[in-house]
Amino acid sequence: MSLYKRKDSSVYWIKLHHSGKIVQRSTGTADKVKAQEYHDRLKASLWEQERLGVRPRYSWQQAAGRWIEETSHKATHKDDIAKLKWLHSILGELMLDEITLDVIAKIKAARLKEASKSTANRFLALVRSILKRAVEEWDWLEKAPKVKLFKESEGRVRFITPEQVQALLRELPAHQKDMVLFALQTGLRQSNVLKLEWLQVNLEQEHMWVNAADSKNRKPIAVPLNREALAVLQRQLGKHPKRVFTYLGKPISNANTHAWKNALKRAGIEDFRWHDLRHTWASWHRMQGTPTYELQQLGGWKTGAMVERYAHLASDHLAKAAARLDSVVIGYDSATVAK
Repeated sequence: MSLYKRKDSSVYWIKLHHSGKIVQRSTGTADKVKAQEYHDRLKASLWEQERLGVRPRYSWQQAAGRWIEETSHKATHKDDIAKLKWLHSILGELMLDEITLDVIAKIKAARLKEASKSTANRFLALVRSILKRAVEEWDWLEKAPKVKLFKESEGRVRFITPEQVQALLRELPAHQKDMVLFALQTGLRQSNVLKLEWLQVNLEQEHMWVNAADSKNRKPIAVPLNREALAVLQRQLGKHPKRVFTYLGKPISNANTHAWKNALKRAGIEDFRWHDLRHTWASWHRMQGTPTYELQQLGGWKTGAMVERYAHLASDHLAKAAARLDSVVIGYDSATVAK
């Protein structure tokens, strides 16, 4: 039978004999009528390729599958899979050459109903990357539509004051208080704090590191530990043989809990996310005069452009530059008065 279901799959599969070879693939649907349509289109396409020399056509589903295989090393691999699952409802039954600007517009409209422009852009960028690879590397598509992204405002920079931090810490349970303190002293991302292991820490040399596999830019990050960060780690000693931050003897897997949200409410802090602790850390550094290149290294940013979001918080060096014209203006005024 050319159309069938496997025991490990809820969707229909196709099995065809073509040019002495067996062509076997998933239809991507559990609807038998749609699966039969896919089967018929594929069979006709294979015949055209062989007898008429027609360029073979490939489906979005094939392209998505190949993308997943070839990009398994990416830090965003799991995120890509989640996005592709969402995109399947719009693109799942289309061939690559059927993805037109109208289809792209449909993706934009559907995504904007559920999320912001920046989130929609991530989905659009993924579609654009897959289509580009289909044209330039796989030779599966002759030409791809131009996928234009939405214009976005500059990246969010939300930080709180030391006084607000004190209010928040008073409302947090002890285990979460230490995680927040550690994030504010190191600037580490939430996942790097939650998954921190003792193997990554050297208390004697007062530093720790983030492994390349756990770093957003896929490069290891050296993290010096100041007095406050060391004090937090000292309080965790002996609680778990492997993981640093735990609760009731078990590693903590989530920071965005009801306790966190309720503590923010009681502290009177609005529109604040866990990742904003990193923004707070970076903002405090800039306000204390930490230069861009040092902050870039401390935060593990790939380029200085990301750090420039905090530039407006440290204008001392610009004030010195502006002051260089003081004498020029004063000298001009004095000469004018003298005449």
